[in-house]
Formats: sequence, structure tokens, C-alpha cells
Amino acid sequence: MNRTPTRRTALPLRLLWALAALLLLASACGSDDTTSSPAAAPATDAAASTEAPAATQAPTTTTEAAAPADEPEEAAADAEETEDTEPTPAEPEHRYQRIVSISPTGTEILFAIGAGDRVVAVDEFSYYPPEAPVTDLSGWQPNVEAIASYDPDLVVMGSDGDIQANLESLGIAVLPIDAPATFDEVYVQIAQFGDVTEQADEAAGVISEMSSEIAALIDAAPDASGLTYYHELTDGLYSVTSSTFIGQVYSLFGLHNIADPADSDGSSYGYPQLSDEYIVDADPDLIFLADTLCCGQNAETIAARPGWDLLSAVQNGRVVELNDDIVSRWGPRLVEFIAAISDAVVSIGAAS
Repeated sequence: MNRTPTRRTALPLRLLWALAALLLLASACGSDDTTSSPAAAPATDAAASTEAPAATQAPTTTTEAAAPADEPEEAAADAEETEDTEPTPAEPEHRYQRIVSISPTGTEILFAIGAGDRVVAVDEFSYYPPEAPVTDLSGWQPNVEAIASYDPDLVVMGSDGDIQANLESLGIAVLPIDAPATFDEVYVQIAQFGDVTEQADEAAGVISEMSSEIAALIDAAPDASGLTYYHELTDGLYSVTSSTFIGQVYSLFGLHNIADPADSDGSSYGYPQLSDEYIVDADPDLIFLADTLCCGQNAETIAARPGWDLLSAVQNGRVVELNDDIVSRWGPRLVEFIAAISDAVVSIGAAS
């Protein structure tokens, strides 16, 4: 077959960012060189405003008779006892007590490391875990006034210099979170969240559990270096290349990405739009659908596409339906994405 890469017109940069935001991968759209580990939240005075208010003072008037002048020691003792029994202001257990998250991945990490009870509001897309306090805060266009209305002392959000500067000018600390380029960066981010929220031990536990489970899933899968795959982001046939974080997940198993030649010059920033002809010509061994929620795609709908019924993956039942949200986030549920790939590779090995 002719394997010359043919693809639709490269996605304009402005539309690329819009697509990426929809997929909750906005910060991954640039080249990997722009990806950075989260910066530590700056010290602010905001934490002071979260301290418990001073205890109400006892009233200065009383209907009881005053102590006789010839009993100063008894009066002094009564005064000392009253003073000793007054409650003292409680110190907060953690520095940040009111956290707002404008990042679905950040929200998942906060709850995973045990800081969820301090999260007072999250954006419209942060609907996992179920107990997350979802609001109408925009995940597309964060608004400083809307965020500040929740009186946060820490905001978790993707890098945005202007928004971050405005929040910090109000005395609100900001913890930036951007899409990672490697697995090490995933673990670095989780550890950073642990340090900033003073949940370092819990964060270390999450990292240890994730790394152990991922290693076991990779070890359980047979060598897949001879197999090809197609990862579908949307039913408009947008995909990912191996240069993206999602593509690197597949590379852990040795799988070859059919989309790589379609963006060899990087003009689509790792997110090329393919065509039916290109995919049919490439005939991938495995198809992974990450548009089951957004676009209602499944094994039956793609089999009805022109020419797709001839694909090996369709004929052999090797179409894997993924949860869009899990795939587009790199928090603790990343393990579930890797498990889906491992299961698919294991099933091919068992059938061969």
C-alpha cells in the first residue's frame, strides 16, 4: 500500500488552542520545550486572614457583688482562674485553608493527596471526584474577580501570566500546573502539590502506588513493538503523535503511532488532523477512541465510516473505547489509561 502521509490542512494555531482546551489539554499544545514543572506558590500574607478570630472577651459588667477590699488574694485568684479558662485562638493545621482549582487534573491530585477538604471551589470541568465542589468558574477563560469571590488563599491553574499576576496582587498564592512531557514530570507535579499543601507524605504514597501499578501493567503486557495504533481525539479525526504526553504513554509498550508521519515537521504541534483515506491506508492493528463521551463514538459508529469496515482493528475486534476525561488528564487516574492499553496488548498476545 502507498504509505505516503496525506492529511487534511494543518490546524490553525488559534483553533488548535480551542481544540486543546476542549480536551483539557490546553497546556500541552505547544512544543515539549515549553512544558515546565510547576513553580512553588509564592509566600503571601493571605494565610493570615484564615486564622480563627480571637475569642470573644468576657463582659466587663456583672450583677454579682464585688470582692471585699479585705480579700485581695481571693479576688486575685478568681481573676487568674477566669483568665486561665479563656479559650485561645486555634492555629490552622495547614497554611492554605481555602483552595480554588481551575484545573481538572489539579483537582484530582488535590483530592488524591488528602487536601480535598480544603478545596472550596473548582471549575466547571472539575467534576471528578464526585465530591469536588463544582461551580460555574470558567475553565476556558479564568476570571480574577470570579475566583477572588471565593476568598481563596491558594489557586491551582494552568500557567497564565496575567491572571497569575492579578491574583498575586490580591495576596492570593498561585500554583501553576501545566501538561507534563514525561512520567517523571507527572510525579514531580504530584510531589509539588504535596509540598505546597503540606501533604508531602500522602503525595509520596500516591506516587509510589502509581509507579508500582504502572510498572506491573507494563511488565504484564507482551512485547508490542511490531504493532501499530491510531488514537482518536475527536470524530473530526484529530490524533496525537509520539511527541505528546499521550503518545509517550503508548510508547511505553513499544507501539508505533500511525499519526507520526502526518506531523513530521511539527506544524500541527503533535495534534494532526488525519483523513479517512490516510487511516484506511495505514490500517492500524489497534484503534483507541478517546471521543466516546464528547462525540459518542464507539466500535459500531466507526465501523460505519467509509472504508473503515475493512480495517484490521475493526474486523478483529481491536477497537478500545476509552474515557475521554481519564485520557486527557495526567493525575492518579493515569493508571486506568495505561491499564486499558495493557489489556489491549495482552489480548492480542493471547490471540496470536
